[in-house]
Amino acid sequence: MPPKKEKTATELIRSTLAEQIVRGEIAPGVILEEASLARRFSVSRTPVREAIRQLEAIGFVVARPHRGAVVPQFTPERLTEMFDVMAELEAMCARLAATASSPEAKDRLVNACEVCRKAADDGDIELYRETNDLFHDAIYAASGNGFLAEVTVGVRNRLAPFRRAQFGHSGRIVQSIEEHALITEAIVNGEAEVAAQRAADHLRVVRKSVGAVAPLLQSPEG
Repeated sequence: MPPKKEKTATELIRSTLAEQIVRGEIAPGVILEEASLARRFSVSRTPVREAIRQLEAIGFVVARPHRGAVVPQFTPERLTEMFDVMAELEAMCARLAATASSPEAKDRLVNACEVCRKAADDGDIELYRETNDLFHDAIYAASGNGFLAEVTVGVRNRLAPFRRAQFGHSGRIVQSIEEHALITEAIVNGEAEVAAQRAADHLRVVRKSVGAVAPLLQSPEG
């Protein structure tokens, strides 16, 4: 089990603001003022400024010269589009992992799946969030396609706050572990299309779970 990563001030500010934006606690149109945030988190403006810059990089704030950064409007339709793309990328990674990965890569994937399960068994949500990323990283690496892995991580970073928020939904971690196990089984057995379908389905369940914790972002189909 990897040790839990200690968050820097910037990471804490970024993750806190991102989760509040996802949940609607910080509404669209709100200006993120460095001075007030620095007071709130009891830090200097430097980590606040860096946190805002990182949020801007994933589309969670829009920078406006000399007027501060503002929270944009997220729509359910836009979020669904993003998750649909993520689902296809994950499916491609899983398909390639099932056909192209080495026995060693598959062993690393199995181990990553077990590490996730251990974090879940311990009831450590924050550690599970970290090990969940490591599990998906193992799939990307097993695909053997570095460019695909790079693109997939880029889209994942855009969706990271939403993916993290899903674990606030009751029972989601247990369900996530079961989905990981099914994906791992298909990859280890070389069942490319099964692995791809399970990986895509996994991301679409994540999308629905976001709607459960952030009703304003519930998917249009319910």
